[in-house]
Amino acid sequence: MLIHPQFDPVAISIGPIAIRWYGLMYLAAFALFFLLGRYRARRDAWRGISYALIDDLLFYGVLGVVIGGRLGYVMFYKPEYYLAHPLEMFAVWQGGMSFHGGFLGVLAAVWYAARKHRIEWLRVTDFIAPLVPCGLAAGRLGNFINGELFGRPSDVPWAVLFAQGGPVPRHPSQLYQFALEGLALFALLWLYSAKPRPAGAVSGAFLIGYGAFRFIAEYFREPDDFLGLLALGFSMGQWLSLPMLVLGAGLLAYALRKR
Repeated sequence: MLIHPQFDPVAISIGPIAIRWYGLMYLAAFALFFLLGRYRARRDAWRGISYALIDDLLFYGVLGVVIGGRLGYVMFYKPEYYLAHPLEMFAVWQGGMSFHGGFLGVLAAVWYAARKHRIEWLRVTDFIAPLVPCGLAAGRLGNFINGELFGRPSDVPWAVLFAQGGPVPRHPSQLYQFALEGLALFALLWLYSAKPRPAGAVSGAFLIGYGAFRFIAEYFREPDDFLGLLALGFSMGQWLSLPMLVLGAGLLAYALRKR
């Protein structure tokens, strides 16, 4: 059994200003998107992606992540609570973000940026799909540093005792998700997109890959205490991942047939 080191959630403190580790992880995610995006645009001119488009994708994408992530958490996880306390919907410093909501927000941001630059939407989503897992990896590291979103009780040798998880050791599910949704998905998509693919193929592969990896990881992650397990013993994360699997398979099949 390992013991979580209980990192101070505040990474840097200067007077009344406190910068948290999770905020730094967001900054790292956006920085990686910017740097890798420019690298791909410069290296592979055949993608037809300009630096100006990448700049807009970053700006609108940040808005999509924050607004969509928060609204997704409100609607998917605690709709009754926030209906009773509507002003707390804006209290993002209290935590509560949903990947699936942030994903929808990013799709809306990409649609707007693609329309602004007059480029096919699926070409843009194919371009950014391999960049997204880097942000996911950074976010899961932030979860581990904060000791939150830990796993279910376990007796495996690498089980971790989290201060917020009670007296029982648990799966470090944040690190599982870091490895699956972050590193593994990044490697697979980066390699798959290295050469031209039919429009929508890389996006479909992302949906399938993330949906499958998240579905698997949820078996090791502790369900939200205010929700528990839902129908068929699935967690909310698993139910939200199933549509991604279906849509991804359909989009990939459509792209390959279209070719």
